[in-house]
Amino acid sequence: MTEQTKTSESAVGDVVLEAVSISRDYYLGRGRSGPVLSAVRDVSLSLYRRGVVAIVGESGSGKSTVARMLAGQETLTSGEVRLDGKVVHLKHRRAFRAYKREVQMVFQDPFASLNSVHTVRHHLERPIKIHRGIQGKQAIEEEMYRLLTLVSMTPPELFLPKYPHELSGGQRQRVAIARAIAASPRVLLADEPISMLDVSIRLDILRLLSDLRETLELAMLYITHDIASARYVADEILVMYAGEIVERGPAEEVTQSPAHPYTQLLVSSAPNPDALGSSLKTGTKIVPGQAGSALSSIVGCRFSPRCPFADEQCRTTRPPIVPTNDGRLVACWHLEQAAPSSVALTTKPRTTRAKKVLEKPD
Repeated sequence: MTEQTKTSESAVGDVVLEAVSISRDYYLGRGRSGPVLSAVRDVSLSLYRRGVVAIVGESGSGKSTVARMLAGQETLTSGEVRLDGKVVHLKHRRAFRAYKREVQMVFQDPFASLNSVHTVRHHLERPIKIHRGIQGKQAIEEEMYRLLTLVSMTPPELFLPKYPHELSGGQRQRVAIARAIAASPRVLLADEPISMLDVSIRLDILRLLSDLRETLELAMLYITHDIASARYVADEILVMYAGEIVERGPAEEVTQSPAHPYTQLLVSSAPNPDALGSSLKTGTKIVPGQAGSALSSIVGCRFSPRCPFADEQCRTTRPPIVPTNDGRLVACWHLEQAAPSSVALTTKPRTTRAKKVLEKPD
């Protein structure tokens, strides 16, 4: 971990939740026969109190699988998740419930995540009782009022008796957020929380998440395919492609001077490219193609079929993820050609299949 990264992390708070070299494989044949899909391969990250880490990538990149693994909804093939430095084991219902008090998730579709036959009152009252142990009608009522006020749904008494179908998309997502924080968690996993909302209210939800991060001192993981929104809300950005991290670093550096060719593709595809990637190399053409394959039989760089710099080495040997001079980590054999001139490697990647060089959190 670079000194620049350490300084940024220490400013936001202590580590709350960590993923250490986590992987998730799916067997496509019967039993354990047939091809293996490596949906997530060797991903490490740390979530800090009052800090936001964003995972950015196109559909099928594995970013939502990472969130579900951290939420305890997906089994790890390898690696481990640590809460407050202790390895998380969720084999028993009691352990899972205790973990959910600390780690909550907000889903992409607020209508699907809320039960249509229950009111807002029911959605908030249940986690208050289960996770907080608050009893008494008056105490529960006051807590529900506080939660709705935190997510800017006022007056609360107007919304408590409503059903999800009586709310707008933005209001439903606010209720989903209120339900998540009703457990008083320390970690919030937001899986594309604005992608199904009207453009006009997306910024409001991002502002709400930023406010809650500060007010409740949350450690937050923000999942998105929109690198522009990641830049707005996150301190650190991890770029995923076909189940692997290809670039990671401070949000400003990753979006303003993207180093990996895939990150450059994401930045150039942003709705307002003039506001991002001011140092993008001109004349770089990404080869058209489908999303990369995450099959375990794929060797080399998974982006190589679409990369204009790819050569035989890229197609046969997986690039290690190595540090650059501005405090980020990039997995690319030809960074000197692909990245802006201001970005340089601190160590030259070896041409053998290297071990992952992501250092574990301090």
